[in-house]
Amino acid sequence: MYKLYSMQRSGNSYKVRLALALLNAPYKAIEVDILRGESRTPEFLARNPSGQVPLLEVADGRYLAESNAILWYVAIGTSLAPEDRIDRAQALQWMFFEQHALEPSVGAAYFWLVLVRGGRDLQTHSLEDWMERGYAALRVMENHLKTHDYFAAGHLTVADIAMYGYTHVANQCDFDLSGYPSVRAWLKRIEQEPRFVSMAWKPAEVAAPETAPGTETGLTAEA
Repeated sequence: MYKLYSMQRSGNSYKVRLALALLNAPYKAIEVDILRGESRTPEFLARNPSGQVPLLEVADGRYLAESNAILWYVAIGTSLAPEDRIDRAQALQWMFFEQHALEPSVGAAYFWLVLVRGGRDLQTHSLEDWMERGYAALRVMENHLKTHDYFAAGHLTVADIAMYGYTHVANQCDFDLSGYPSVRAWLKRIEQEPRFVSMAWKPAEVAAPETAPGTETGLTAEA
């Protein structure tokens, strides 16, 4: 059984939990609060030197970091990971887009405006840039989704799960999706998938952190 180190309100962690739920794959969830430094302890850094969540233990002592890499790993051999060469490349295309366009804008805004207490005041200088780049990413998504129900292969894939992680919380961090009807319709399609779970959903067994919280903030962790 997988062991997943994640943070409940982390968009990147949620991607993995959503994929595992859609695949009906069993796993043990271990909550790691990056805001309390729990990803910066020596014990955690021994598992993942970058100090980020999510982190998946795929076998005893073998760990896989980076949310989109984890998505591919758990999806291999299922319809979530396209077999066709161009479909697979297009899924990867959108997953790269998510990491260089969507996550640094909408994801950063979500982290600082929603998760970090006082984050809005701390990041006032970044807000305009996040909004500009975030809306630019949403326009690219809207234009694609005007003529496609999903991002690759004509059906739900890991690309959609990756893109959904932060898009579905964009309205919580100042983004107005009212002008993006195709994006909103796509969000609803994802949410109507069998075995879909929300970010707030927790698996039956959620383990407490295995180590005591550290003293660092952990704000560099992948949220």
